[in-house]
Amino acid sequence: MSSTSTSPAVWTAPSFDRQENVPSGTERDSLERFLDWHRESLLWKCGGLTGEQLASQPLAGTDLTLLGLVRHMALVERWWFRIQFLGRKELEEIFTTKEDPDGDFHDGTADSAEADFAVFREEVELARQACVGHGLDETFEKRQETLSLRWVYLHMIEEYARHLGHADLLREAIDGATGE
Repeated sequence: MSSTSTSPAVWTAPSFDRQENVPSGTERDSLERFLDWHRESLLWKCGGLTGEQLASQPLAGTDLTLLGLVRHMALVERWWFRIQFLGRKELEEIFTTKEDPDGDFHDGTADSAEADFAVFREEVELARQACVGHGLDETFEKRQETLSLRWVYLHMIEEYARHLGHADLLREAIDGATGE
């Protein structure tokens, strides 16, 4: 009796083309475009890697992974745009638990990579929708501070910029690919 083994298909992050130009225009246009460019850059840094590579920890001294960064940014998109700005307190944080509040960074696996990327793309789209019809000066309260939608855009650009530096190092350690 012969036995055939079928291995599961290996998921690979799709290659992603970023728009290189960040057009000028209104302040809102500039903030949205810079944020989108950073979102695209994270996907671009992951493009062509397998789930296994995305979940790997290629750098000694840190447990950061590219997949962990994708999961973290999905959580941050939800947190700032929908839970905080829109006040949707009924929404739960994603990828974290009381036992592991950093589960967004720790719990991604090769098997979860495709679904985790889908969650990221969905959270980005929901964040975009959360801003429609709201002005940059619109405010919300967070820990006895008054913050604006403008602040959220700027914070998110900063958050992506910081983590894209991590992504540069991780990608280079995985396969030698470099780029801005």
